[in-house]
Amino acid sequence: MNINRIKSSFLRNLSNIPGWRTNRKIMVIESDDWGSVRMPSLNAMEKLRAHGLEVAGGSNRYNLNDTLATASDLEDLFNVLLQHKDKNGRPAVFTAVSVVANPDFDKIKEHNFKEYFYEPFTKTLERYHGNDESYQLWLKGIKHKIFIPQFHGREHLNVAEWMRALQSGDREALLAFDEGLWGFNNKAISKSTISFQAAFDLFEPADLDVQSASITEGLELFNKLFGYRATFFVPPNGPFNNTLEKVAAEAGITYMSASKIQAEPLGYGKSKKVFHWLGKKNKNNQYYITRNCFFEPGDKGKDWVDTCLDEISTAFRWNKPAIISSHRVNYIGALNPANKAHSLQQLSKLLIAILAKWPDVQFCTSAELGDLMAGEKK
Repeated sequence: MNINRIKSSFLRNLSNIPGWRTNRKIMVIESDDWGSVRMPSLNAMEKLRAHGLEVAGGSNRYNLNDTLATASDLEDLFNVLLQHKDKNGRPAVFTAVSVVANPDFDKIKEHNFKEYFYEPFTKTLERYHGNDESYQLWLKGIKHKIFIPQFHGREHLNVAEWMRALQSGDREALLAFDEGLWGFNNKAISKSTISFQAAFDLFEPADLDVQSASITEGLELFNKLFGYRATFFVPPNGPFNNTLEKVAAEAGITYMSASKIQAEPLGYGKSKKVFHWLGKKNKNNQYYITRNCFFEPGDKGKDWVDTCLDEISTAFRWNKPAIISSHRVNYIGALNPANKAHSLQQLSKLLIAILAKWPDVQFCTSAELGDLMAGEKK
């Protein structure tokens, strides 16, 4: 074992020590980005390239593979999940960390970029696919308890930063806008370090009002779309000013996701470190859920099954649930069918290995894990 692997193993074990523990072997899969636009089509990608834009830069696999899930994408994912059941006969389940809206590009343009408008993601799906078959699959996944949406934000977009770019005439932002996207290279306007993808990163304190409204409106729309209130919130890309936790709490969020070492944005390029651990409770009586395993098989160059199994083993060694991060991009085939086929094969391989190694494992959603932690702490 080389020095880097020794260091990585040490840090992984160390990070699993603090926080809530359980003797049960609980496994959660949290999958981010459902509902959000990314690359609308191969045609849009080629048009951006024709304008000289770098669509295959640092966000390469997202730009090349990620778009709204089709009915076929969801059916194929569900088929894999249903094939693998835990000791209680429960199929594997995704906590689908979802946004509920996307920009209304036409309406924003009609108002000369002076005002922001959004549409429910269900309307975006109908524009993309010409029907609501995909949304019906979302509801089917909920009914069969294998695909349970929770909250990722109203949009996967820093509205204030994006609108500043559009209003300033930023060439690349406007070219992307014309193709119905913003995140082709995570570009932000000059003199700013904020990614358009980072919905709750903070350029100036006044942006908190925009972000607060997006949380309140997003959670209300979530309830209308899915028929229940979200209780778990994963801010996109990580940056999040923690004063917004109160806004989320007032709208029904009882569980927050955060990195174990959070860089909380304060505005004007300033931030502070905040430490979190599984089961930590904040002043709004919300519990933190922190991820400790990663599975991104669409990102080539490593054996994700083996590394994820190692991370799960570490979690169980310290009597922690295995909370796996696995983004939507892995399971999308509309732009690149091989991407989905490979990832689903790897997901099945991972689930087979988990059930063989830990036959007493229990599949669980993030909200169920939160309820378990909160119940045991009362």
